[in-house]
Amino acid sequence: MTTGHGCLRRGCWLAAALVLIGCCAPALAQSAPVFDNPAAIPDLGKLVPTATDSKGVTSSLQILVLLTVLTLVPSILVMMTSFPRVVIVLALLRQAVGTPQLPPGQILIGMSLFITMLVMAPTWQRIHVDAVTPYFDGQMGQREAFDITAGHLKDFMYRQIEQADNHEDIYLFLEYAEQREIPTDEEVSVVDVPLTVMIPAFMLSELKTAFIMGFRIYLPFLVIDMVIATILLSMGMMMLPPVLISLPFKILLFVLADGWHLVVQTLLYSFA
Repeated sequence: MTTGHGCLRRGCWLAAALVLIGCCAPALAQSAPVFDNPAAIPDLGKLVPTATDSKGVTSSLQILVLLTVLTLVPSILVMMTSFPRVVIVLALLRQAVGTPQLPPGQILIGMSLFITMLVMAPTWQRIHVDAVTPYFDGQMGQREAFDITAGHLKDFMYRQIEQADNHEDIYLFLEYAEQREIPTDEEVSVVDVPLTVMIPAFMLSELKTAFIMGFRIYLPFLVIDMVIATILLSMGMMMLPPVLISLPFKILLFVLADGWHLVVQTLLYSFA
């Protein structure tokens, strides 16, 4: 009986839908435009004004380039700046203190963004003076401006790789790109390294550096956890979680040592 009523109910809904479509079909047929003639299709050229001179074309191209760059800004920020190292170290610090939800992720991302802006300010200033301003003034072409911008970014990335002594990352990706084995005693200039090789080498180097810094920050908090756990075990308080006791001590130690100032100072001087 239930199946029969279900089929009857679905049949009623289907019939009602067919009746509604049949009633609306004439009206839709009368109101819908029929494009028998291809000339009846609206011409967008009459709605969007065309550029009549070179200045108009240049403005349109500038808008197109600007929109393209804006879509790539998140990727550029993550891959070619100091942002990865800063955000990884701050995230490891939050985990080491034992408060995975404090500070909130938005605060860490915001702090990482402002630290990145401060670190990258000299590089961006050189790019603005050497590439952006001459390009918009018509003193150089788009390709030349891109090469100058890429050169300044490669200089920054290569300097960070050199400080961390991670040249093997460049050799790794360069050997794969050129399909040949590069001797370790062969000096590779930053000019000879393409951007497609420098970016992944820089990211790999930043991951190594960030985790090394995170381990050094994590170590004292780990010692506090081990000491508290040993004391509780010796007192026979095995049912009491050591985190409840060690968390106030870790926060107190971090505040008394002015931990945020020391961590941010270490991050800033690591890019010097």
